Amino acid sequence: MEDVKWLVRKFGLLFMVLLITMIAGIIFWGKMCGIHKNLVEEVWEPPVEIQSIKVIDDEDSTTEDSEESAYWFLPETTTCLITEREKEQLQREALSAANQIREIYKDAEFEEEDSIYSSGICRFTGEQRKRVVIELGKYGFISVEEDTNMQNYEKLETFYREYLSEGEAMVTVYEVNRDGLIGARTFIYRRGDLQTYYVGIRWAEGGIPEIQGSLANNLAEIKLTEKGYFIYAYENVIAHASLRQYYRVKPLSDICRELTKKYVFGLSYVNYNMLVTNWDSSNVEDILMPRMFEDIYRIYTGKNLKTENWEIPADIYEKIMTTYFPVSKEKLRNHCGYIENNDSYPYEMIYASPYAPFGEVVDYSENKDGTITLIVDGVWPDYNSDCAFSNCIVVQPFQDGTFRYLSNSIEKKELDIPIVK
Repeated sequence: MEDVKWLVRKFGLLFMVLLITMIAGIIFWGKMCGIHKNLVEEVWEPPVEIQSIKVIDDEDSTTEDSEESAYWFLPETTTCLITEREKEQLQREALSAANQIREIYKDAEFEEEDSIYSSGICRFTGEQRKRVVIELGKYGFISVEEDTNMQNYEKLETFYREYLSEGEAMVTVYEVNRDGLIGARTFIYRRGDLQTYYVGIRWAEGGIPEIQGSLANNLAEIKLTEKGYFIYAYENVIAHASLRQYYRVKPLSDICRELTKKYVFGLSYVNYNMLVTNWDSSNVEDILMPRMFEDIYRIYTGKNLKTENWEIPADIYEKIMTTYFPVSKEKLRNHCGYIENNDSYPYEMIYASPYAPFGEVVDYSENKDGTITLIVDGVWPDYNSDCAFSNCIVVQPFQDGTFRYLSNSIEKKELDIPIVK
């Protein structure tokens, strides 16, 4: 007891400082949690139940670089549906497929090797990825990348028909990732169960393919939509990753892809009202929200927005917004928080929304007045929908490459239209 009193007298001041620091830290952490909770509560999600999917919280995992790198954090199933001999055969086939297109990788620039997850990554362009997909298709493989139609997609349709008839089936899809890595994902239906067996292919200098690793995972479900999306969900999902993965199976015309890339890609259905409100020049003020500028700036410049002191100079803001929308400078100042004392607008950051839909142009018409009418499907794979809603967007192209959104109308299809707060 005397020893304890002596310690308190000797270290009392230090003890008090530590105690105050701990209390302050707890209060600060509580406030931060409250802020985080409010941000999470503001994210709109449709009332859809997710069944048979288990979310894995892995603090060390990240999905920002690519879905392929995140895949390696999924826990491997303890009971694989295929034999060791079949696994070896699939690995040989993956290496054989990669060797068919190794010339495309021969002169690629590779990142420095620092781990199994990043080694063999090369600086790959969209055109190079497309070449790989086309070449693999010529050799009879099912191949795909995000901006190229799936080659030999009929084989995946056959697999799905066999699955529906409860016959044993197996098919492999070769996916070319942005970093040049190739994933050979085999879908297996056997004895009433679904799994994938994944073989990752990385590249050594000179375009030499190597097996990065392999992994077997249980699937909760698969679905091939009438429109042509193959949507699948793993039984275990990494926290903050997508609930479901997908391939566009049926072809989309090159011009629809180009129209999507120019006019629709990067626009949000959940962060502002532009796509979820019926509007034209008569009520354009209904969609004016400070947070929309970040995406419009990216469309205009091709770069991410950078600001000083969380403010955007008025001349830049007004030039871009009056170009891309039928709106006056006065309306912008009335509805977008114009700051008069320093002639600027506030920057309102867009927070990432989990499981957000995206738009794709599926049809279009060129009008006599030079405008283009786009028919856009809102694709929401995380909620098993390839046409959650349909938009009709009218745009006016200009000779300098810019354009103006003139109007939007939206119609509910398979899911409720998001409500933006």
